[in-house]
Amino acid sequence: MQPVRAVSGKAYPWGAKNVDTDVIIPAHWLKTITRASLGRGAFQTVRAQPGNIFDDPAYAGSPILIAGDNFGCGSSREHAAWALGDMGIKAVIAPSFSDIFSGNAFKNGIVPVVLPQEAVDRLIEVAQGSNGSDEITIDLETMTVTTPFQDRFTFTLDAFRRQCLMEGLDEVGLTLARDTAISNYEAMLDQHRPWIAGESNARTVVEGAGRT
Repeated sequence: MQPVRAVSGKAYPWGAKNVDTDVIIPAHWLKTITRASLGRGAFQTVRAQPGNIFDDPAYAGSPILIAGDNFGCGSSREHAAWALGDMGIKAVIAPSFSDIFSGNAFKNGIVPVVLPQEAVDRLIEVAQGSNGSDEITIDLETMTVTTPFQDRFTFTLDAFRRQCLMEGLDEVGLTLARDTAISNYEAMLDQHRPWIAGESNARTVVEGAGRT
């Protein structure tokens, strides 16, 4: 996972409420076990509508999505976060998120930013201005969302999750960072509790002890 210290760029000024994971990525896309190309299926039902925001050239490649209350509700499918990441979204701003979606977002390097509805409305206004060319910046160092018009909104993140995002640590990365401690603990178990490591290892330890 790549470190995320700031996300800056154009934003999709969507604002839709109660967007469930089936809207983010329809169920028939769940047959895949890879993240590659899932962005093609993101918001498929929305994209079927003429003039939809996700196919508007003014917002092409936007790394930020602005949504409404209860974003990511519904099923627990991690494919929703995968699809957003594959289409280039690195942060979602909304008044509230489903807990499961929020957790999946963190694990996939996507920043879920919770702001009051008034702030969300203002950011939508900014994103819609100048044909979508005005950029929004989300800074994890200062925990702020800013615009070129002196708007400045503060948000909060769980300290541990913030650290993981900024250091690019997912669950695998966190485990690997403890590699030395894990190896030392396993070596201790092999020495003092060989039966835990399995029959073959226990036999090796016992035979070695007998030779001494």
